Amino acid sequence: MMFRTRTPIVAALAAASLLVLAGCSSSSAPAGDAYDPDEEVTLDFAWWGNDDRATRYTDLIAKFNEEYPNITINTTFTDFPSYWEQRQVEAASGNLPDVFQFSDSYLRQYGQTGNILDLNTVTDYVDFSTFDDALLGTGRLDDKQYSLPTGFSVWANFVNDDLVAAAGLELPEGGTSYEEFDDWMASVTDATGGAPYGGTDYTQRIQVFELQLREAGKSLYTEDGELGFTEDELADFWESGAAIRDGVTIPQQQLEEISPISGFGAGRTASEMSWSNFLGGYLADSGASSISIVAPPTNDPKAKDLYRQGGLQVAISEKTEHPEAAAIFLNYVVNSPEAGEIFGTTLGFPASSSKLAGATLEGADAQVADYIESVEDRIGDTPPPAVVGYGSLEQKFWDLGKELGLGTKTVDEAVTEFFSEAQVILG
Repeated sequence: MMFRTRTPIVAALAAASLLVLAGCSSSSAPAGDAYDPDEEVTLDFAWWGNDDRATRYTDLIAKFNEEYPNITINTTFTDFPSYWEQRQVEAASGNLPDVFQFSDSYLRQYGQTGNILDLNTVTDYVDFSTFDDALLGTGRLDDKQYSLPTGFSVWANFVNDDLVAAAGLELPEGGTSYEEFDDWMASVTDATGGAPYGGTDYTQRIQVFELQLREAGKSLYTEDGELGFTEDELADFWESGAAIRDGVTIPQQQLEEISPISGFGAGRTASEMSWSNFLGGYLADSGASSISIVAPPTNDPKAKDLYRQGGLQVAISEKTEHPEAAAIFLNYVVNSPEAGEIFGTTLGFPASSSKLAGATLEGADAQVADYIESVEDRIGDTPPPAVVGYGSLEQKFWDLGKELGLGTKTVDEAVTEFFSEAQVILG
């Protein structure tokens, strides 16, 4: 899905969705013989996120129950790290929620071990035709469709306009070098005395490391399941953050105190890098009147380092007692115009044409669409399905980055520990 001319594309996708939806209810799943609309069914639905996402899911479930009053949805949510700790315990005991937010980072880990349902077995209740094949591929493995994306995102750099203006400074330019961006963060911290800090230590995020590897024509992992980088490359990356950890970015101890809200969400930093769909949540958490999205730094402006990430997905437990009802609910989350209307771009830019048809791209949603269009020239190929255990490696990377910030580990110790963990996980 390209964004050279966003308005015609949105119109074309909306028109396509109208064809898909013609002759049926706007949100009804395809009918099937096994589903009994009179049967009272209760489904457990788990997801990660914040209070803003909780409100939106509450509204969506209320809409869903107008059409499916016999299906009760019980929800639980937590922050991202805790979420996957809970899911791994449940997967080990065969007790995953009926439906749950999923990540392509765990596709091999959960799919190859038989923990999630192949959606090809419930095609009477899920419409695949609304998705571009490349986005379907983000949840597909060995011809099995284990999950569907709610949307796609692109890595971005968020800036709190209110805080920057109060400091008497200008917004950072998008696509500068990392050194130039570090200098900008330092200028904010110096001007405010750390109230707020210029940003967060981005070397904690494996996604930034991945972008730097992609600049060099490399990747986080190879097609045959090996790491795509060396110990020296990881050491150089973490060492590159030493200067900003020394008084430029928010101290890790402060982040520990306000977790699970981020430094940016709490208004304690003027910038933070994350996926483009975070804009709505950041606005809700921070209370900022305006947040800008600029292109993240790059050391090679010609590199195709960015990519469309369909990482936020929805999956069904293989052991659910109600696969048809679970599929109907999943279909509603990823395909219904109501989901597009309620969530906009907060779960990613809508991946399905029918969901996009319900989205009104105004305000923050239009801003995300404009941002994706603005970085089109930097968007390259999507990485292949993540290696088994990638989610655990991602969390380990983040945890070690926090320890570097707390000063409880040296870079050499962190690198050794990461590669030891990777050796165990990847075999």
